[in-house]
Amino acid sequence: METGSHPYVDYLKTLEFGGREGNYFDLPGLGGDKYDRLPYSIRVLLESGIRNCDGFQITSQDVTNLLDWNQNQDKKIEIPFRPARVILQDFTGVPAVVDFAAMRDAVKSLGGDPSLINPVCPADLVIDHSVQVDYFRSSEALTRNQAMEMERNRERFVFLKWGAKAFKNMLIVPPGCGIVHQVNLEYLGRVVFNSGGLLYPDSLVGTDSHTTMINGLGIVGWGVGGIEAEAVMLGQCISMVLPQVVGYKLTGVVSSYATSTDVVLTITKHLRQVGVVGKFVEFFGPGVAQLSIADRATISNMCPEYGATVGYFPVDDMSIKYLRQTGREAGSVEMIEKYLRAVGMFRDYSNSEQDPAFSQILELDLSTVVPSLSGPKRPHDRVSVSDMKTDFSQCLQNKVGFKGFQIPADKHGASAPFSYEGKDYTLKHGSVVISAITSCTNTSNPSVMLGAGLLAKKACERGLSVAPYIKTSLSPGSGVVTYYLKESGVIPYLEQLGFCPHTASDTDPKQ
Repeated sequence: METGSHPYVDYLKTLEFGGREGNYFDLPGLGGDKYDRLPYSIRVLLESGIRNCDGFQITSQDVTNLLDWNQNQDKKIEIPFRPARVILQDFTGVPAVVDFAAMRDAVKSLGGDPSLINPVCPADLVIDHSVQVDYFRSSEALTRNQAMEMERNRERFVFLKWGAKAFKNMLIVPPGCGIVHQVNLEYLGRVVFNSGGLLYPDSLVGTDSHTTMINGLGIVGWGVGGIEAEAVMLGQCISMVLPQVVGYKLTGVVSSYATSTDVVLTITKHLRQVGVVGKFVEFFGPGVAQLSIADRATISNMCPEYGATVGYFPVDDMSIKYLRQTGREAGSVEMIEKYLRAVGMFRDYSNSEQDPAFSQILELDLSTVVPSLSGPKRPHDRVSVSDMKTDFSQCLQNKVGFKGFQIPADKHGASAPFSYEGKDYTLKHGSVVISAITSCTNTSNPSVMLGAGLLAKKACERGLSVAPYIKTSLSPGSGVVTYYLKESGVIPYLEQLGFCPHTASDTDPKQ
């Protein structure tokens, strides 16, 4: 970045860490009391505005509008935002790489140097949407499904392999490494960038609505369409209305009988009732400190279901501990913590004096969360386990909709006999035909995945089994998840019930 003529060059300071040093913009020095009252998510937008202020795409007035968020949040003021990076999954990533290849062809035909065409903004592409569950209930399911994946997608994968080598500023994670959001959380999330000696917060947009899972690690990011993502890769800003920020205060401790999935279903139902579409949701309060990064990521992952743009958890000591546990270089972790403290983006959830101003405050006592299920059709329709039987019966007779099938009363007990592999079975309302331990909402959380494994262990010990006509699948989500499932010793019990891993090998994306 050219700092000599930068309008905020006077606010550049130097930070020392691990025998090195880097420059950063002193946001508290610029904003004073106004800055101290800003929600932490808005501070990230403000820093991006200051750092990228060029008088053209981003002006000093845009920076002022962000700094005056408390007065401007209801005025529908449009602001530009330039994320630090872009993340793509293969369905939308392939067209993006095709477009960049086409631009190179055009430059070459005009007599220029095609190698000059590269993403301006760092881009990560994770190949995770190509696998299908053709083989299951077999210890060979993973190998055979991945072989089929390579066969079906050979042309695409060869093209992406070329792109990985040809383009600068683009990382392509090969197939078999895991779900894009899990890989983003474990490996790709920077939290703080050090680019050419300039320090700034990690932020991103991604071509998947559940990109928000990274909010659990203190990184502002959300899902966009492929065209918007390409525009950012080409150096353009995202135009957005200055958002309202709903503060969601968490208190208490989650019961030992409830899981993070129960917590997120409770929060989702609450936020949908209130209405947070187009808004930021930022979590605070002493209850947050009780949640692991995996718990926070599970809550952030469901952001599209409660309709907010982000579900943000500012970085705290738990975040730093997680970064160390995932093998981040010690000097890098020291830099992250020192920088975030210097710019007032490091959070102590037990210190209410750090609570910023919010557009609205909601509250949940975590101790009130009870075991829950969702459905029958939508993941955000929470039902308490104690009410499940009554709710399902009502759904059978309710008129057709998200909570109804409109089945006549005399058909509620209907059954249908059928044969499978030479044996006779009967299906009735409520029968299970597909059973999957999957979805990045769950695989982000060791406690939930290990809970599934322990349940399988108890079921096997009691002689229970899964009917052979039920299609079972287990998608660990990443090599890390596969590792802790193996180390816990639950894999044999899962396989005994037919839940054999079919995606996500032990491949390390960094290799």
